[in-house]
Amino acid sequence: MRPSIYRLLACSAAVAALASGPAHAQDLNRVNKEITDYSPVTQERLNKADPSDWLLPKGNYQGWMYSALKQVTTENVAQLKPVWVYSTGLDSGHQAPPMVNDGVMFVSTPYNHVLALDARTGNLYWRYEHDNPADLGVMHNTSRGVALWQDRVYAAGLDGTLNALDAKTGKRLCQARIGDWEIGAYITTAPMPIEGKILVGPSGGEYGVRGFLEAMDADDCQQAWRTYSVPGPGEPGHETWLPEGPRPDAWKYGGGSMWVPGNYDPEARRLYWGVGNGSPWLGDQRPGDNLYVASAIAMDPDSGKIVGHYQYHYNDSWDWAGMSAPLLIDIEQDGKTVPGLVTAQRNGYMYWLQRDGDGTIGYLEGKPFVYNDAFASLDPETGRPTYNEDHVPRTDKTTSYCPSLWGGKNYPYEAYNPETGMVYVPANDNVCNKWTGFLDEDTEPASGQWWAGMDLAELEVYLRDPSRGVGKLEAWNVNTREVAWTHEFGKTMNWGSVLTTGGGIVFNAGTNDRKLRAFDAKTGDVLWEFPLNSTAISPPVSYEVDGKQYIAIVAGYGVDAQWTNSVLGEADTSGEWIKDVPVGGAIWVFALPDDA
Repeated sequence: MRPSIYRLLACSAAVAALASGPAHAQDLNRVNKEITDYSPVTQERLNKADPSDWLLPKGNYQGWMYSALKQVTTENVAQLKPVWVYSTGLDSGHQAPPMVNDGVMFVSTPYNHVLALDARTGNLYWRYEHDNPADLGVMHNTSRGVALWQDRVYAAGLDGTLNALDAKTGKRLCQARIGDWEIGAYITTAPMPIEGKILVGPSGGEYGVRGFLEAMDADDCQQAWRTYSVPGPGEPGHETWLPEGPRPDAWKYGGGSMWVPGNYDPEARRLYWGVGNGSPWLGDQRPGDNLYVASAIAMDPDSGKIVGHYQYHYNDSWDWAGMSAPLLIDIEQDGKTVPGLVTAQRNGYMYWLQRDGDGTIGYLEGKPFVYNDAFASLDPETGRPTYNEDHVPRTDKTTSYCPSLWGGKNYPYEAYNPETGMVYVPANDNVCNKWTGFLDEDTEPASGQWWAGMDLAELEVYLRDPSRGVGKLEAWNVNTREVAWTHEFGKTMNWGSVLTTGGGIVFNAGTNDRKLRAFDAKTGDVLWEFPLNSTAISPPVSYEVDGKQYIAIVAGYGVDAQWTNSVLGEADTSGEWIKDVPVGGAIWVFALPDDA
């Protein structure tokens, strides 16, 4: 029997009602011990990305999720042991990587707490609890990380704010109002520090929010610029939002949220950001290609101007958000090495793109990494897909399609190892959707109400082949553009970001058996595994203090990962699916024994 997602959304509403956590009249900042020796984070340090630290959400501006540290190797990784564990004291989905600066770790949590800890011992320096409104309700009550700049920590709030905290004490120094949470513009993304600006974009595409990226001045929390992902009248791309259709002004609430941090080329001074799904979900309710929905965009960091783009698929009708920014990798093309962009997208395709200094993004090749029945083919010159109309959701039409709306890969980060030349992709195959769309004429868009434009009670999630598994980890050679190895996890989804290291290892968690695993980066052999308290859906990181390499990850099941596991577990008849996964946040830190 194919289960309805309706029950899951009821659960979501219950979680949303609790999204603000404890109510506070003002931010609550607890200081156990003030940090007295703190190293300011400069642009030079961010550009260099010293592997001793983890200063950016993905480790470097290029988005590689790579650490050059080599103390932990394929020969000794099996000796990894926990050296400390710290409970966050919170439930729900913990999705933020630990950020480490010169022995100080910062972790953001659901409900917008920020913890500062000694990265050697796990002892707490301070805890900041954000003063979210008591009546705040959001889709996802998570946080995907903080930004570090100079002697400050920048944390976004579910209430649409961006907050500058003193790194030594956690005291809030200033605040910017980025999004209006009352119309659904809440923030879950990790902010990005770039040349004295802090960049952040809100979620809210499902509430009719017109997506944007905003740059805040790091010193005074004042707006430097704002760029909308859906162009307005007179802006390039506005013509792709056709006036024909149910709502001629669909661009005003067209979605395109930018809810995952982007990447940056500091030499060319180009930002590369990913743009989310269209709103409403069904494309026939907003005719046209709908730039820049489901796209990668290149931007000027000084003005925010969009100077280039590549759209993975036009008139997105599947909720296949393109929010994951492509990795900046030099790749081989026609016998030459060119500046490239490589990415595994939610639509289930791997893309090889070329980036030019002026911001132009050109198509090189696209290959499926999971089964996709909606794309009949890709144009060999442009990559523009030809659709199989039987699997394109339309209003008042029952449609099934694969992969599901959660995609072949969702927000979890892929990783690139420059020594192996491989990109490691956390993927989910074999999960499909069936739905009947409808247009609710009575719902006012951008009103803080659900605005997906279709009947969620009719949305079903099912396995294309009930006998097969779902989650897998794939290694793709970026130059041969072929799969080097695949590890299949069986009856579980893989919601874990990937870390790869100079020691020849790939770390990945995110499965419902709660295990953090280490793989041989060249062969895919499992070298070590450890059961955590809960499934980890946050990115693993590596850092070094006093000559010792550590591996850190935050466990804590929740949000989409928990919802999809529940509904697929209910439908499973094999007895292999682990339906009940413990929840609760904990920071885990591993290292080799001193005598290893």
